[in-house]
Amino acid sequence: MKLDSSISAVITGGASGLGAATARRLASHGVKVALFDLNEELGEALAKELGGVFCKVNVTSSDEVDAAFAKARAANGQERILVNCAGVGGSVKTVSRDKETREIKEYPLENFERIIQVNLIGTFRCITKSAAGMLTLDVLPDGDRGAIVNTASVAAEDGQIGQAAYTASKAGIVGLTLTVARDLSSEAIRVNTILPGIFDTPLLARAPEAVKAALGAQVPHPKRLGQPEEYAQLAETMITNGYFNGEDVRLDGAIRMAPR
Repeated sequence: MKLDSSISAVITGGASGLGAATARRLASHGVKVALFDLNEELGEALAKELGGVFCKVNVTSSDEVDAAFAKARAANGQERILVNCAGVGGSVKTVSRDKETREIKEYPLENFERIIQVNLIGTFRCITKSAAGMLTLDVLPDGDRGAIVNTASVAAEDGQIGQAAYTASKAGIVGLTLTVARDLSSEAIRVNTILPGIFDTPLLARAPEAVKAALGAQVPHPKRLGQPEEYAQLAETMITNGYFNGEDVRLDGAIRMAPR
């Protein structure tokens, strides 16, 4: 798919981090961008910077997602690109003991459900609603009707201690990639997923520089944190390369996460 001003895109989690970098990269090619996020301050500022539109939306709500797509399409037209970056984290052991009392604690299921709802079901919700809209468009001369990029994590394959919910949510995204690509293949919509390693995003914003440096040193090469722009570069390749379909690609500097 050629990127130009005739193309519009929706980026969930688009107000910061990986989503913001992707929005900037697409906009640099003239693509009209719509940012879905809960952070109204950052989202409005970036939308203004890029000449796009911001839609405040919780991806766990079908009503809010419907309203956001309606707003985005009213401003930019039907999107041909969807990039799913919205997500949350969290670390709690499946069961654990209190360090002082030795009381046994079980994983709070409401926390597990919340992470699955945002990361996995939220991603699939946006895929289905975006793809349904894409079906109203004609196929482009290059053979594409649309392109979808999802965000999983290396945790999908290398889940660390305490990451049961996060790992399950991201592994679910990896698991649906090929199936959804096959579902949408007859409609000329491609689907791919990126599995980022340790990236310098707002999730690490509060970490001391020494902690960031130690994390970066764990990466075989290059020994540093990934940059959001590197994610955006791969997302662009997945969108523009018409033979890229049904793939789950690690972007991690060859790291394999240790148990903790």
